[in-house]
Amino acid sequence: MKPRLLIVDDEAPARRRLKTLLQDVAASCPHELVGEAENAQQALQSISELRPDVVLLDVQMPDMNGIELARCLARQDHVPAVIFVTAFDEYAVKAFEVHAFDYLLKPVRAQRLADAVMRVASLRGNAAVGLDALAAEQPARRHFSVQERGRVLLVPVSEVLYCKAELKYVTLRTREHEYLLEESLVSIEEELKTQFVRIHRNALVARDAIAGVERAALRAEIEEGERETGEAADRGERAQESWQVIVRGLDERLPISRRQWSIVKALVRC
Repeated sequence: MKPRLLIVDDEAPARRRLKTLLQDVAASCPHELVGEAENAQQALQSISELRPDVVLLDVQMPDMNGIELARCLARQDHVPAVIFVTAFDEYAVKAFEVHAFDYLLKPVRAQRLADAVMRVASLRGNAAVGLDALAAEQPARRHFSVQERGRVLLVPVSEVLYCKAELKYVTLRTREHEYLLEESLVSIEEELKTQFVRIHRNALVARDAIAGVERAALRAEIEEGERETGEAADRGERAQESWQVIVRGLDERLPISRRQWSIVKALVRC
């Protein structure tokens, strides 16, 4: 079967040049060009929908560059092989650190491009081709990739105030929006433990977003009992008050579990 290709470059002339080269080598390098994208967000959307085998990827792009996009791809369900195509040779080391399959310098020679694509085609059955080991080896991501209303959005990690597990999804909360992410809270915690702290079994809070802590209201059953009997609960019950995190920029409060209380308290006192 022909390898399916996606071109990702923010410059239209560069995309046209690659398409021309691919047409020139079509006889010796059978392939299917399934689409093109001019930025990382479009690329993620196209990869999710088109599932290419190979991404011909530029390095220097606005918002998220090619190296960052390659890291992001490692966490997707479908992981294509990445061939970097760039005018700058100083990114070569970083490119291979993110398990790039090849690194081509512009102006690209047609035969060099064909050789790279055909090598991917010959190894497509090997799950190691591409970026499968990347997530465990690379620095933490700078964006979450979320799907919303048929779009793929890039949410900067620095803007996320907390992550909360709800059923099979994780809710990402920024100051303005909530997003649903199909990842586990455990994997986010492991990857971003320097930026987020667990406060409860179902919640992580950005360390920088913790404005303080405060006592939570008494347990609902205690309050209900007082209303029904007109008598105050005994001191033993009152001692079971809990604490909650004050999230910077939000009116919302998040409960802290007993197990995590000492950790959160130490952060607040720092």
